[in-house]
Amino acid sequence: MTGNKGFRLGDISVEAIQEKAMPYLDTFKFFPTLTPELMEQNHSWLVPHAYDPVSRRIVLSFHSWLVRTRHHNILIDTCVGNHKERSRPEDHMQASDDYMRSLAAAGLSVHDIDFVLCSHLHYDHVGWNTRLDNGRWVPTFPKARYIFSKREYDYWTGAHAKRPIASMSDSVLPVVEAGRADLVTNEHTVCECVQLRPTPGHTIDHCAVRVANGAGIALFTGDLCHSPLQLRYPELHTRADYDGAQGARTRREFFERSLEEHALVCTMHFPAPMTWGKLARWGEGFRFNDAV
Repeated sequence: MTGNKGFRLGDISVEAIQEKAMPYLDTFKFFPTLTPELMEQNHSWLVPHAYDPVSRRIVLSFHSWLVRTRHHNILIDTCVGNHKERSRPEDHMQASDDYMRSLAAAGLSVHDIDFVLCSHLHYDHVGWNTRLDNGRWVPTFPKARYIFSKREYDYWTGAHAKRPIASMSDSVLPVVEAGRADLVTNEHTVCECVQLRPTPGHTIDHCAVRVANGAGIALFTGDLCHSPLQLRYPELHTRADYDGAQGARTRREFFERSLEEHALVCTMHFPAPMTWGKLARWGEGFRFNDAV
């Protein structure tokens, strides 16, 4: 079972708020241990949704997850954002209405969001935290509490003090300065059915999100994995990982836990129709249970 349009867990609804999807990263540069031979073995099921053979780039989706409980509207991660100075040309000074149109299509405005959860503080997970207002960065979701791991925040503010990081300046610090941020532990309980779970490796204190009630469990990966290749090969790390070996251990533990809990796995970068689903074993690795 895989999909992109969303699902329900009893009285909880979950859907993706889409920003964009495209061939994005050179596959062999992003996965430094990936060989052409291994890629060829997986070519048939990755093309066309997850891999573009012409550009040799992995296809990435950029979306938030909107979780609606009986009492709260919660966004998990906030993509790239608009009007941000970024090093990648695909993201630099983006000016698109797609994200806000997707939110509106879900029947919500920025004033309806109660919590924004950031799995980590890389630029493509914090971008819509803020918007430009008369030359100032202000929180996009004015009534929301923004949830950041304190250890993650401390690490990036320390790095920012040594060498300025644009996404900290425009998408994280303005939220803190506005008094909208809560700095928490990596096992923080957001509400009775939503909890952070530590999944370090991609960053120093990366967090996944667990949503659970009597009807089922959904686990939100953040950047625990970027491509369906990492389901089949959990040891496949990226050049962007803080600790690749730790990330590989975390991935395998996360996937094993999802099987034990019969949980839905909701990814942050897998393109449709591979965005979410339940896992099954595939040799020494895993796959979405109808992906092959």
